[in-house]
Amino acid sequence: MKSQIPSSKSQAPKVSSSRGSVKYADVLQAAQRFNEESNGDGAPTRPFELEERTAQFGEAIVRFGKKIPRDPANDRLIGQLVGCGTSVGANYCEADERVSKKDFRNTIGRCVKEAKETKYFLRLIAAAEPELADFGRYKVGSPVTQP
Repeated sequence: MKSQIPSSKSQAPKVSSSRGSVKYADVLQAAQRFNEESNGDGAPTRPFELEERTAQFGEAIVRFGKKIPRDPANDRLIGQLVGCGTSVGANYCEADERVSKKDFRNTIGRCVKEAKETKYFLRLIAAAEPELADFGRYKVGSPVTQP
């Protein structure tokens, strides 16, 4: 399918999906509707709370990194894991303060790349320290519960 170049700034770009074409403006409007829904006390809610969830993910990565035994090979993996795992949240915060749609897409793309890199380093640590594989899978990969 050929991509369409908008002829003016007012024309929304089209995003392809497996079910057909979806206009970015429609998605944006639906997202704004979700953000405007109230949680009962009149205050609008953010249904996905990605900023908080990515922060919790970064915290879980740091805690997991502290549990990995220190040796020269693991030190390199720990540094890489903590670097990419914590940058997911930092990049999301940056994307949330976007200047334009293009800037937002670019920064969110970096979040996705860092998340994939984090998954890769978790896999390598699971291979290097098999006894930590389950801990990494269930404690880092699942939502953090607050007491």
